[in-house]
Amino acid sequence: MLSNDLTDMLQIDYPIIQAPMAGGITTPELVSSVSEQGALGSIGAGYMTPKSLHQHIRDVRKRTSNPFSVNVFVPNEFNVSIEEVERVANHLRSISKSLGVKGNGRSLPTPASMKRNFEEQIHVILEEKVPICSFTFGVPAKEVVAKLKKENVILMGTATTVNEAILLENKGMDMIIIQGSEAGGHRGHFLAEREQSMIGLISLIPQVADRVTVPVIAAGGIMDARGLVAARYLGASAVQMGTAFLTCAESGAHPTHKEAILYANEDHIVLTNAFSGKWARGIKNTFIDDMKDYTSILPFPVQNTLTSAIRKASADQHNPAYMSLWTGQSPRLATDLSAARFIQQLVQEVKDITR
Repeated sequence: MLSNDLTDMLQIDYPIIQAPMAGGITTPELVSSVSEQGALGSIGAGYMTPKSLHQHIRDVRKRTSNPFSVNVFVPNEFNVSIEEVERVANHLRSISKSLGVKGNGRSLPTPASMKRNFEEQIHVILEEKVPICSFTFGVPAKEVVAKLKKENVILMGTATTVNEAILLENKGMDMIIIQGSEAGGHRGHFLAEREQSMIGLISLIPQVADRVTVPVIAAGGIMDARGLVAARYLGASAVQMGTAFLTCAESGAHPTHKEAILYANEDHIVLTNAFSGKWARGIKNTFIDDMKDYTSILPFPVQNTLTSAIRKASADQHNPAYMSLWTGQSPRLATDLSAARFIQQLVQEVKDITR
């Protein structure tokens, strides 16, 4: 139950992966603590510059010699007009004013800038000889896959449906992370629309496991030993846990974010695209309510850039009303343990259950 072909491939002791949550959550302290305990720590590099990623990798390596992974966002095409941007900016202006935000102060991303940053991130991963790389939001180009495989980097893709998983295997992924509808944060779907990709993990695991030959990693709502054991019996080789690590002491999540999860109930959690332009699961708040009838949401990452100053100001004021409080559907199971203690407890409980 606690060792298999996947743990051998990744050179870890336990089939436990800390989800690569972007936006500052996966601090070097969190990633290294997880890896030091025999699980796999993951750097969420989605929003990082190449320079920041370089430093993050080196900071992790100062703390552990064990394997860890880096996750990057596969860039997607998007088109927005100046008029569309101005319309959304005007809609957000009253919220910005109420929070004392003077201006966003950030240039808007373009498909070219996103592609360039992604390519530079891949260069950093190769230069730093990171052993494992995972992808979200799509399939990397065959040239990228070839470069990484040439250097023996283990590749993981993220899927929300059986067809996405099959495609990722066919495109060279060594492992498939399957994201159930219970998962917190951004949805990783890229073939089907959101509605068709909202498949619960208990249904998704066996269907994917029956149709791919590479190891399957289950993600979405898993918070304790019961979830890990269930996922393994259903056909997953490992689990990826996000919210469970987000509230750990070493996590870089804002204290207000952690507190919101620790006091949330499952019926407080909704899907929204209002913060970033991509559908994501988090705790319902004033911003989500204010935006629920607004239909002119811009695509990711433009919407994400336009709301960034609002989210930052809200966090600086310890005000959860306008923060993106991402979480999965099992907040009642969240703890505030250290990452090391959480993994130790999790492993012991798995042993107790399977004994």
